[in-house]
Amino acid sequence: MTEAEDRKPQSDEARNAFESEVTSEFAIPAGMAVGKSGGKSGGESETTSEFAVPAGLDVSAAGAEAEGSAFSRPSTYSARHAPAAFTPADGIPVVSLTKDVPWQDRMRTMLRMPVAERPAPEPGPKAEEDGPAVPRVLDLTLRIGELLLAGGEGAEDVEAAMFAVCRSYGLDRCEPTVTFTLLSISYQPSLVEDPVTASRTVRRRGTDYTRLAAVFRLVDDLSDPDPETHVTLEEAYRRLAAMRRNRHPYPTWVLTSASGLLAGAASVLVGGDVVVFVAAALGAMLGDRLAWLCAGRGLPEFYQFLVAAMPPAALGIALTLADVDVKASAVITGGLFALLPGRALVAGVQDGLTGFYITAAARLLEVMYFFVGIVIGVLVMLYVGVQLGAHLNPDAALGVTERPLWQLGASMLVSLTFAALLQQERSTVLAVTLNGGVAWSVYGAMRYAGDLSPVASTAVAAGVVGLFGQLLSRYRFASALPYTTAAIGPLLPGSATYFGLLSIAQNEVDAGLVSLTKAAALAMAIAIGVNLGSEVSRLFLRVGSAEKRRAAKRTRGF
Repeated sequence: MTEAEDRKPQSDEARNAFESEVTSEFAIPAGMAVGKSGGKSGGESETTSEFAVPAGLDVSAAGAEAEGSAFSRPSTYSARHAPAAFTPADGIPVVSLTKDVPWQDRMRTMLRMPVAERPAPEPGPKAEEDGPAVPRVLDLTLRIGELLLAGGEGAEDVEAAMFAVCRSYGLDRCEPTVTFTLLSISYQPSLVEDPVTASRTVRRRGTDYTRLAAVFRLVDDLSDPDPETHVTLEEAYRRLAAMRRNRHPYPTWVLTSASGLLAGAASVLVGGDVVVFVAAALGAMLGDRLAWLCAGRGLPEFYQFLVAAMPPAALGIALTLADVDVKASAVITGGLFALLPGRALVAGVQDGLTGFYITAAARLLEVMYFFVGIVIGVLVMLYVGVQLGAHLNPDAALGVTERPLWQLGASMLVSLTFAALLQQERSTVLAVTLNGGVAWSVYGAMRYAGDLSPVASTAVAAGVVGLFGQLLSRYRFASALPYTTAAIGPLLPGSATYFGLLSIAQNEVDAGLVSLTKAAALAMAIAIGVNLGSEVSRLFLRVGSAEKRRAAKRTRGF
C-alpha cells in the first residue's frame, strides 16, 4: 500500500469528515440535522427558491382562486353577469366608416379614437411590391402637412391629412403631431420593432388657396380605396413638385388693385361716397406697395403691417386738413379692412376650440403682433394729424347711413377682392362672393332692422358663413377655407378699431379701450361663429357607423 493510501480514511464517517474539510463555505456545518424535505423535518429544501410556496399557505384550488394570478379569472367574474369592463359575449362592435363622406371626416374620426380601436386599413393597401417605403412615405406626409399648415389650414385638418396619407400606403399605426411651426409623425411597425419618427419645421408661410386646393385633391386621390386610381409614391412626389412650381393665379398688379377695391368697398359699408371710395382705394394701394417693398428688403411682417397702415390714415388726415367735405373716418376705416388678419384669427380660434391649445396660442399671439403693428402705424399718423390741427370726430361712428342695396353690393365686392388677395381658384370666387352677400344680409337684418347687439349679429352672420362654407366644401370635397375666409371680410371690425385708436390719440384712453374691447369682441364673435357653423353643418353629414365624432370628455377642472 502506498503512502497516499495509508493517509486515506477507511470508514464512511471519516470519509464524510474528510469531504467537509475540502468543500466550500456553503457546506452544512457538522452536527446540523438536515431533512430531505423542507416540510415537518425542520429545515428548508436545498432545491427551493424564492418562488416556492411558503409553508402554511393553502395551495388548494379554492386558495389559488382566491389568490389569483395574471392568468386566472378575477373572483368577481360571473359568466352570467359579466362586468362591463370585460369584452361582451357578442364582441366589440366594429367601427366601419362610410366611404361616401370626405376623407377629412373619416380621418378625423379615427384620430379621435384610441389606437387599439381604430379600424384596420382597407384590404390591399397601396404599398410598393416589397412593402411600403416607410421613410419616403413619412417624408411625403410631412411635405403635404407643411403646405397645408403654411397655407393657414387648421391643425386638426392638417393632422387628418397626414394620417390619411400614411394610411393610404398601409402605415396605419402612425401618430401625427402638429404645432405652429413643427410637424412630426411617428410610425411603429409592431410592438417589438423600434418606431420610426420624422419631423419638419415650417419656416415660411404664404397665402395661396389655389395650392391649398391642389393639395386637398392630392390627399383625396390618395385616400381613394379604388385600386384603379392608385397613386404611387413617385406620382405623388411629382404632383407635389408641380404644385410648388406653379405660379400664383393672379399677378402682382391684380393683387394691388384688389387691395384698393377692397378698401374702397369697405369705406362704402361705413357710409362713404364716391370721393371716399377713391381716396380709400388710393391709400390702400399705396400701403400695399410699401408693404411689398418692405417684404423685398426682408423686413418681418410686423413692420410690413405697420408701414401698410400709414398711407390710408395719412390720406384721410390730409383730406381733413384740406377742408375737403369727406368723411375721413370712412377713408381710414376702409384702409384698415384690407389689413386686419381675419384669416389667422379664425384659424387660431378654431385650433383652440378643437383642443390644439399650443397652436391656438401661437396663432393668436401672431394676430396680436400684427394688430399691434397696425395700431402703431395708425396711431403715429393720427397723433401727427391731431398735432397739425385736424378735426377728427370720434362721434362720427354714430352717423352710419343705412343704404341696403349699396352696402350689399359693397359687401360682395369686399368678398370678391378678398378672394383675389387669398389667391383662390376662379371657380370658387363666385360662391364665396355670394356667401359674403348672404352674411351681410343676415347682419344687416339683425343689426338695423332687428336693432340687436352688433356682437350677436356678427356671430350669427359668421355662423351662416361657416355653415354654407362647410357645406360647399363637402360638396366639392375640398378645404372650407376658400369658402369662408373671404366671406367674413365685410364683418371685420374695422370701424371699431379706428375709433378706438382715434380716442387714444386724443388722450381719451378710457373711451379708446372700450372701443378696442368692442373690436376684440367682434373678432372673437366672427371666429367662434365660423367654427360653430362648421360644426353644425357636420350634424347633417354621416361620418360613420358611430353616428358621431368622438370628442374629449369634460375634465371638471382636473
